[in-house]
Amino acid sequence: MVDQRVRQPRLADAIVERLESMILEGSLKPGQRLPPERQLAEQFGVSRPSLRGAIQTLAARGLLVSRQGGGNFVTEDLNTRHTDPLLGMLSRHSEFHLDLLEFRDALEGLAAYYAAMRATPADRQMLIQRHDELEAAFQGKDPQYEASLDAAFHLAIAEAAHNVLLLHTIRDVFHLLEKSIVENLRLLFARSDARPRLVQQHRALLQAILDGDPEEARQRAHEHMLFVEEGMLELERSETRSQRSLRRAQSTT
Repeated sequence: MVDQRVRQPRLADAIVERLESMILEGSLKPGQRLPPERQLAEQFGVSRPSLRGAIQTLAARGLLVSRQGGGNFVTEDLNTRHTDPLLGMLSRHSEFHLDLLEFRDALEGLAAYYAAMRATPADRQMLIQRHDELEAAFQGKDPQYEASLDAAFHLAIAEAAHNVLLLHTIRDVFHLLEKSIVENLRLLFARSDARPRLVQQHRALLQAILDGDPEEARQRAHEHMLFVEEGMLELERSETRSQRSLRRAQSTT
C-alpha cells in the first residue's frame, strides 16, 4: 500500500520561504542587513538553530551574505547580476536612450495603475515623502541629486504596485534609469518651461495614485514620459540642425 501521509515541511524550509518572500516583495532590499538572529528568531517564533539553517540555505543560493561580526545581508547585486552586461552596453550608447524612455513609459504606466489600486496607507505615506523630497530639491543646483530623488520617487510607485515581477524588472534597470534621468534633466532644463511642467506632472501623478484612480494614474504617467520623450526628440533634432549648419559653413570656407 502506498504511503499517503502528508509530510510536514522542515521548519528551516518554512523560514527560507518566508525570507525569500520578503526579498521578492521588497521588504528586504539588496544590501540591507537582516535583524540580529535573536530578534529575527523571536519575530518568526522559531529557534535560533532553525533560523541559522535557513540563513545557510539562502547563503548557498546566493541570496544572503554573512560578514564576520557584521551580521547577515541581502546580496548587494541581487537585481543586476543577470543583466549587468546588457545594462552596461545600453548606458554606453546614447542612441538607445529613446528606447529606454519607451520601456519606462510601458513599465511606469503599469506601476502607476496598480499603485492606485493597491497602495496601502504606508505606501501612500512613502510616496508623499519621496515626492516632497524630490520637489524640495528640484532647483537645478545638483542634477545628480535631483536625478536620484526622481528615480526614488518612481521606484516608490513600483513598490506600491505590489507586483513583484514589475518591481524587480524596474529595479533591474534602476541604475540605468538614474543615469538616463540625469541626462534627460540636463538637456530638458535648457528649456525654460521644463522644470515647472515636470513639477506639475509629478504632482498630478501622485494625486491620481492617492485618489485611487488607476486609469488617471496610468494616463498621468504616460503624459509625463511623453513630455520627456518629445523633449529629447526635439533636442536631438536641434542638435542635428546645428551640426548640419556647421558642416555647411565649413564646406564654404
